[in-house]
Amino acid sequence: MSNSTKWFVIVNPTAGNGKGGKKWPTFRQWLDEAEISYDYEITRRRGHGALLARNAIRNGYRKIMAVGGDGTNNEVMNGIMKQKVVPSNEIIYSIIPVGTGNDWIRTHNIPNKPKKVIQFIQQEKTAYQDIGLVMYDDHNGQHGRRYFMNVAGMAYDAVVAKASEEKQIQVSNKFLYLMLIFKCLMGYEAAKAKVIFDGKVDEDRYYLVNVGICKYSGGGMQLVPHAIPDNGKFALTIARHLSKMQVVLATPKFYNGKAGDHPKVELYEAKSIKVEALTDEPILLEVDGEFLGGTPVEFILLEKALQIIVP
Repeated sequence: MSNSTKWFVIVNPTAGNGKGGKKWPTFRQWLDEAEISYDYEITRRRGHGALLARNAIRNGYRKIMAVGGDGTNNEVMNGIMKQKVVPSNEIIYSIIPVGTGNDWIRTHNIPNKPKKVIQFIQQEKTAYQDIGLVMYDDHNGQHGRRYFMNVAGMAYDAVVAKASEEKQIQVSNKFLYLMLIFKCLMGYEAAKAKVIFDGKVDEDRYYLVNVGICKYSGGGMQLVPHAIPDNGKFALTIARHLSKMQVVLATPKFYNGKAGDHPKVELYEAKSIKVEALTDEPILLEVDGEFLGGTPVEFILLEKALQIIVP
C-alpha cells in the first residue's frame, strides 16, 4: 500500500492534560477495528507537529490526522500549509479531538467523541475550508507569519491568551480561567487603534477585534457568530470601548451568539484586514488560542485551502 492511500497520524501526548497519550492505545485499537490504514508518530516538543506534517507530505502521505486539541490542530495545519510539495487543498485533514477547548470542531458539527469521529473518518466525506494567514510583529520585534483555521483575537482577547500561557491555565479549568478573565479585565485599558478592512478605515478605542473563519473560541464563546468557514470572507467583530461593568453585562451575549445585538459591537465581513496601533503600545494578537505578538497586523484569506473530514 502506498503512503498516498494511508493516513499519517500525529499524536500530541500532552493534549487534554495528558489525555492524548493515555488514550492513544485505545484509539489505535478503534482505528484497527475500522480497518483504517495508518502510520503514526508522537510529538516530542512544541512545534514538532508542524515538522511531522511537512515530512509526512514529503514522504508521499496525502491524508494527515491529528490527535489533540485546538493547539495541535493549528500546529499540524501550519505544517500542511507551509510545505511546498503539493497544493494544500490536495491534502485531506482530520482530527481525533482530545483537547481542553475543542472549539474548531464545533463549527463543523464534529462530535467530541473520538470513537464516533473514527467512524466518519472511515467514510472520508470531505469539505473545503478557508484558511487565514496573519502577518505580525512578535514579542522580540521580529516579523512573523502564521496560518490559522479558527479565530484570531486582538486587544483584550489576546491579553487573556498571553496571561493564560504565562500562568499555564487551561480553558477546561473553567473556574480558574474565569478568574483569570476578570483579573485581566480589571487591569485592561482599551488602546486606540486603526482597523482597515476592504477599503474602510475605522479608528477608535477597542475592547475586542476578532477575525474568524469558524465561530467558536475560548471554550465555546461566539465572538464571531457570523463566521462561515468556506464563503471566502473573514468574519470581523469590532467591540468598541466598554466599561468594565458593560463587559460583565455583555458576557452572556458573547456566549449565546448574540454579540452583534450589543450597541457597541459591530459585525462585518471582509477579505483582507489590517490593524495598526495609534499609540506606542502594540495591540496584542492571538490565533487559535496561542499568543503571538502584536501590531502591525495583517490578515489575508486563502479560499478553500484545506480539505477536511466532516460528518
